Amino acid sequence: MDLPVPFLDWFISKGWQPRAHQLELLTKADAGRSSLLIAPTGAGKTLAGFLPSLVDLTRRGSPQPGTKKPGVHTLYISPLKALAVDIHRNLSTPVEEMALPVMIETRTGDTPQSRRQRQKLNPPDILLTTPEQLALLLSHKDAERFFADLRYVVLDELHSLVTSKRGHLLALGLARLHRLCPRLRVTGLSATVAEPDMLRQWLVPQRDGGEMADIITVAGGAKPDITILKSKERVPWSGHSARYSMPEVYEAIRRHKTTLLFVNTRSQSEMLFQELWRINEDNLPIALHHGSLDVSQRRKVEHAMQNNALRAIVATSTLDLGIDWGDVDLVIHVGSPKGASRLAQRIGRANHRMDEASKAILVPANRFEVMECQAALDANYLGAQDTPPLAEGALDVLCQHILGTACAEPFRSDDLYAEIVTAAPYANLPRETFDRAVQFVAHGGYALQSYERYARIRQTSEGTWRISHPSIAQQYRLNAGTIVEAAMLNIRMTRHRDKGAAVRAGPTLGKIEEGFVEALAPGDTFLFAGKVLRFEGIRESDCIVSKASDLNAKVPVYAGGKFPTTTYLSEQVRKMLSDRKSWSRLPAQVSDWLHIQKRKSAVPGPRDLLVETFPRGARYYLVAYPFEGRLAHQTLCMLLTRRLERAKARPLGFVASDYAVAIWGLRDMGAMLRSGEITLDGLFDQDMLGDDLESWLDESFLLKRTFRNCAVIAGLIEKRHPGKEKSGRQVTVSADLIYDVLRTHEPDHILLQATRTDARTGLLDIGRLNDMLSRIRGRIMHKDLEGISPLAVPVMLEIGKESVHGGDASEALMAEAANDLVLEALGKDI
Repeated sequence: MDLPVPFLDWFISKGWQPRAHQLELLTKADAGRSSLLIAPTGAGKTLAGFLPSLVDLTRRGSPQPGTKKPGVHTLYISPLKALAVDIHRNLSTPVEEMALPVMIETRTGDTPQSRRQRQKLNPPDILLTTPEQLALLLSHKDAERFFADLRYVVLDELHSLVTSKRGHLLALGLARLHRLCPRLRVTGLSATVAEPDMLRQWLVPQRDGGEMADIITVAGGAKPDITILKSKERVPWSGHSARYSMPEVYEAIRRHKTTLLFVNTRSQSEMLFQELWRINEDNLPIALHHGSLDVSQRRKVEHAMQNNALRAIVATSTLDLGIDWGDVDLVIHVGSPKGASRLAQRIGRANHRMDEASKAILVPANRFEVMECQAALDANYLGAQDTPPLAEGALDVLCQHILGTACAEPFRSDDLYAEIVTAAPYANLPRETFDRAVQFVAHGGYALQSYERYARIRQTSEGTWRISHPSIAQQYRLNAGTIVEAAMLNIRMTRHRDKGAAVRAGPTLGKIEEGFVEALAPGDTFLFAGKVLRFEGIRESDCIVSKASDLNAKVPVYAGGKFPTTTYLSEQVRKMLSDRKSWSRLPAQVSDWLHIQKRKSAVPGPRDLLVETFPRGARYYLVAYPFEGRLAHQTLCMLLTRRLERAKARPLGFVASDYAVAIWGLRDMGAMLRSGEITLDGLFDQDMLGDDLESWLDESFLLKRTFRNCAVIAGLIEKRHPGKEKSGRQVTVSADLIYDVLRTHEPDHILLQATRTDARTGLLDIGRLNDMLSRIRGRIMHKDLEGISPLAVPVMLEIGKESVHGGDASEALMAEAANDLVLEALGKDI
């Protein structure tokens, strides 16, 4: 189709031509079709996604004087606030250069309240926002008016949006938009998609089942240039700091214009940033970016990056989606990326151009991660994807959406149910479950219905449901969203500290987990925002700190979240481990380690499970190597320990890593296996996921912890109130009390159902554990050893590691412990 003149002139002035997929997406949108665009980084996905909107807005022109200004024309929704800000910058440039009559604005959690209010009265043509802000906009009485002129929705990094509860909330919001705007066209953009058809269904209403958006796939793109750091230093046996590699990482930064350094946790980012500045002899401008930093500090870093004022930036997942900084010429990934798709996403930040190879260096933090990095590298060259599968819609999110709907306008159950099941995650939602969700929002459920505070909606004589009081809507808007953060405290730098004098709080540095702070004693030091801070005390919601004189933090900084290793990557590591020919591609110190393991014990095949037993000191150990990720391994350890207790093996404890599990006790488990007192087939039987799992769940605190999050999302417990906010401890106490009441009086309560589903799919990774137990049936190898094996050294080093203080003392203690274990495991082969 023909482009309007301003667009043709703009392309000519740039010496460009519109790409085929950009024009194809424009044609499909003009025909009223929704589409999924899958294209490599640098292929112009963003311009393609907005081109139909910009062309349509150009045809519409500016409103005539005296006429009503149209409402929002296009919604752009991204998973990251930083991405929305970056897109605003990138999109504003061509709009200004073409002098298009288009107003673009962002609306995120960082947007001032005054601007949000103004946007409702005078909406921009294109609004760049997040799933949470869409839910809030839809909860207002004027939502139908606000979205009356909506024609396009652009969903960026779709693969990241759809796999979580945020995606479920967004899907329900999208279902509402489709009802309000029947001619709505939705475009999904992604570079990493494992199952395109699932995303195609997600984009359009599911009325008869199986409806799909169109798909446009862009092939090609320069193959990335990925290498694994071949360090001259000894690769550690365990741990995640990768301190050994910092001099070589620093040299790589010096050789390039701008480097992005990705890590998987906030604690890693703090340690890496601190270590780089310690060795930064050239005083290169290096910055830090993660989600707990104050928004003003994050924006300063982003602006400095855009202005090419930085040589390197250490970041977590806050910057791994779509950020377009063309001058980044190197990505360094410290630690395993934990997934092939995540690696592809992150290395795409270098060059960000389709015809130029992205350059990346992988820095494994330990010996197992060497194999993981090699597997991720191989998968990237093969184009393999391992984005997680889509899950059924969460029930706590459903309850939140029902209340949000009532805040906007009264609803009829039949109408709302018909709307909700058009959202792909809820397409199979039983009517009975929906009705239970409505009853929960109405009175909290059978066990709570006598408490007035839980009566949030009521049914009118006309049969519609409406909120029971206007204050309910205010409370909903204060608490909407699905991101339940760990209880956080503001970190405030003190301006003054005298012995015995009151501490006066100064500027805010960011937020930190309350649980971490509660474990500190005054005077303890820790890392945050690239600084070593001295803990002074807690005042209400503030953690008061001062600048520490000691440059070494005594206490390890809070851990943040860990990504689980994907199923695909775990499978590739098992294959690499069992294929001796592939060992030649590994560093000599790693391949030698595996050869010694094969001589002293065994190396498992890709479908086998190796179990080793051996004595050490006054304890006896059982170590197994499932390679299924930390979550599944922790659950496996819990269940194996219960079975060993029943067998009177007297287990004392366990530890789980991404690759292995270790259980230790007072009885010789090797001897018990030899005598037939216990059997490996019995220990690892799939029936552990039946009664053993249920009884353990009933006894553990895990369900209580999960229930707390579900209760907050569903609105049963409100963390925020006008002018105040509950502390994490207050929320936990409230949740625990309600949990105990429901378990006793209403065990089939809808939130208990949501809690068990969350625990099984999230914290416990039951599906993956079940697949593993099925895979190893009849394929368990047992090696009864006289001492520790080479392969067991990394997981054995995990034992007791959490209690070791950080800093130089930690490194020395860990090195000493590692040397002792290595001498035992390798003996004369060392």
